[in-house]
Amino acid sequence: MPADAPSWFRKGADQIAHDAQDPDIQKNKALPLMTEIEYPQHYIDFELLQNTPLPEKRADYYALCLRLNQQPGDVGELPYAIRQWTERLAMDFAEARKYPNNKYIRTKALVTAGVLAHYSGDCSMPLHTTLDHDGRHLPDGKSPKSGIHAKVDSLVERINPSTKELEANQTLTPITDIWSAINSEILASRTHIDETYALEPQLPPSEGAWTASPQVRAFTVERARAGVNWTARLYAWAWAKSAQVELPKWLRREGEAP
Repeated sequence: MPADAPSWFRKGADQIAHDAQDPDIQKNKALPLMTEIEYPQHYIDFELLQNTPLPEKRADYYALCLRLNQQPGDVGELPYAIRQWTERLAMDFAEARKYPNNKYIRTKALVTAGVLAHYSGDCSMPLHTTLDHDGRHLPDGKSPKSGIHAKVDSLVERINPSTKELEANQTLTPITDIWSAINSEILASRTHIDETYALEPQLPPSEGAWTASPQVRAFTVERARAGVNWTARLYAWAWAKSAQVELPKWLRREGEAP
């Protein structure tokens, strides 16, 4: 984070980590409307867009999907989830700038940062960016549900890279255009799709003991480092952007004078 970022945010890793799980928890069959809305936020099946550039606005994206005879929920909405939650964090930071001692705003910002971290992490996992998300897709475009997705998703937990591995020699490139940065990060993740499938024979079994090969460990650490870097860049952008956000004049937060 930039040097002027608040210390409470730097110290908020536990809260952020707690809330980073929420987008997956909220996909629950007992809550069908929320599940329907939440599922597409985690992926983008890029091939279905037929090399058409992603519009910045969701409404234009929905119109594009319809022109391509696709349902937005089938293609996925990951880029828009990342944009939306990054902007939410910018708004939370803007409130924190105006009300620097308000504990509720601090908590809200950490919750938002946690949700954003989930989606930014999804972006760095290659199988969230392709129609081949759980096995190479069948002729009808459907997934064979081979199980590779869950195996790759579990690698960070199984290998558990150290904080030192994840943060060492990281250089954050400032984001100037948030939409271009999101598209670039997705395309960068997509360059690892074939590598992911090449490692499939070395991935962990569904049950039983397993030891990661050097190749799988290197892949996992590299993708985890990419996720760390990307998330930090989004946080830094949100903090910088928050200085430009003008809050409504009517806004009064509990316990503090304007």
